[in-house]
Amino acid sequence: MEREILAAHAQGLGDTILLQGAGSEFDGLAVCYCGAGSEAGADVCFVEFGAVRPGPDAANRFERLLDACEWLPAERGLGQLDAGMNLGRPDAYRRMIDRGFRTWLQGVTMHRPDEPGYSHPDAYVIDDWR
Repeated sequence: MEREILAAHAQGLGDTILLQGAGSEFDGLAVCYCGAGSEAGADVCFVEFGAVRPGPDAANRFERLLDACEWLPAERGLGQLDAGMNLGRPDAYRRMIDRGFRTWLQGVTMHRPDEPGYSHPDAYVIDDWR
């Protein structure tokens, strides 16, 4: 992930959202590519990866992260926000659907051994496998 963050900044292709928590903790982050010349494409902000700290308040942290992700393309004058979600995270997926996100590409991930990894119901992670 560090390389993604550094590449987005060094090449001027996007930005990293850091969600401030209590004290010096971070509640979450998202790496986003923005506009023409980036992986997102013209007029699009693409969330390459995003995640919030787990725990009892993770759903609220995820909502705050989505707010920040929606703010970024508006701030840059981009018309579309794209983000990926694994359906093994049903609450996170529902929260994105409630905000107007729609499926335009479906894929299958297989894990060996067959364990959920970070695609389980308590995870609030945005990821894209395109």
